Amino acid sequence: MPWTSDHIILSAAEMLAVDQAAIEGGAPGRALMEAAGQAVADAALEAPGNHQTILILAGPGNNGGDGYVAARLLSEAGQQVRVAALGEAKLAGDARWARDGWQGDVTEIDPGLDLNADIIIDALFGTGLGRAIMGDLARVIKSVNESPAHRIAVDMPSGISGDTGAVLGVAFKAHQTVTFFRKKRGHFLLPGREYAGELTLHDIGIEDKYLRAVQAECFENHPDGWLDRLPHPDLSGHKYDRGHLVVAGGGMELSGAARLAARAALRAGAGLVTTAVPRESLPVYARQQLAVMSKGVDSLAEFDELLLGKKINTLVIGPGNGVGEETATRTLSALAKKMAVVIDADAISSFKNNPRQLFDALAASDANCVLTPHAGEFARLWPDLDARADKLTAVRDAAARAGAVVLLKGADTVIAGPGGQTVLNAHAPATLATAGSGDVLAGLIGGLLAQRMPALEAAAAAAWMHGEAAYLLGPGLIADDLCEKIPDVLNALSAP
Repeated sequence: MPWTSDHIILSAAEMLAVDQAAIEGGAPGRALMEAAGQAVADAALEAPGNHQTILILAGPGNNGGDGYVAARLLSEAGQQVRVAALGEAKLAGDARWARDGWQGDVTEIDPGLDLNADIIIDALFGTGLGRAIMGDLARVIKSVNESPAHRIAVDMPSGISGDTGAVLGVAFKAHQTVTFFRKKRGHFLLPGREYAGELTLHDIGIEDKYLRAVQAECFENHPDGWLDRLPHPDLSGHKYDRGHLVVAGGGMELSGAARLAARAALRAGAGLVTTAVPRESLPVYARQQLAVMSKGVDSLAEFDELLLGKKINTLVIGPGNGVGEETATRTLSALAKKMAVVIDADAISSFKNNPRQLFDALAASDANCVLTPHAGEFARLWPDLDARADKLTAVRDAAARAGAVVLLKGADTVIAGPGGQTVLNAHAPATLATAGSGDVLAGLIGGLLAQRMPALEAAAAAAWMHGEAAYLLGPGLIADDLCEKIPDVLNALSAP
């Protein structure tokens, strides 16, 4: 897998294992805690606005130790610092050393705590919390979230699962989160991504060699992971060298979905794109897509004949096709021809009653295939996998069952290969939640597959480019705009 260790995302257990390996390898725990506290203090000093008063909520473990170090450093920098503690008597080891280094007063965290401060720092629990926050502490955190203070979380907002991003009872809602060594799953997966706010990563002195303590297979989506596999036109090449892709289209009233996918595939670099559509719809497709060929197809025999045509190597099926036996049969026909297939939207739902039929066909095909469900479609194919509770694990399990790459769409898109490799994509603004956006994504993936980009990398690259186009467009975008912005994205990726 081409992603580098710089883009590894760790689970809570993996981060703990790395920490332990570093300490056992000779890294001084107090030096690591000092560096972490310094990063937190710097974030507070650089926070926007005019601030003088800082309240630090310190917990009973090493996260609290980071908070005590930050308190000392901020006080030395001239800030007015107060510390409120939970479980102070439980402090031990490096965390106790950090507490002893703080010379100011420490009050207990209780519902009557004075929250009047310009900045409130959450150093309660961090990544390793495994139980719900309840009772008085939950009431305090709710009050903190309602305060006008600038809120900074240490490592992970307290109350957010470091593994799933779920809220455990109640959670600290940060404007920014300061984390260390590597980002964590809960920083990307909703709702954790929203609770973390702006995320900054800091080197505190743990060497990369300690990653050997874990078998991390989860990565942040970034061009570094797939740029060397991104197709580029060759001067000596031919359009057929860049692939011939077919998009299965629906009737006139549903034609927009397939047309968006077809245009996106062309923008992604596919050499030729043909829409296979009902004959009565040919005028609609032909009139509005000058660079896309259209072929009238009314039967499975005609569809099969088209797929056997000149150098056709990829199919995008699902957008606007309708749910039913015809769409399912066409999907199976393409898989039997061992071509690359993007299975989206209605093509996914068409296998609701018999997902095993699709999975068996994918296994027999052993082709470069990607399934692109949204949450509802995911539940139809894998009803026993709860993506709401643990999205990453659910998508990994789904990909293993399907024997293909699965991309579960959302603001926290998860992309998994059948071997367990997983990519988290948070490079996506809220403006992508608009009609037709998913059709464009399917077309982008298909366009890259047509150029023989590996499935996992193609799905990750398409997701990133999809988000980048949306960022460049800003508010007011519609799906049609995304296709037209892809050249700008590709130009920037190709720049030296």
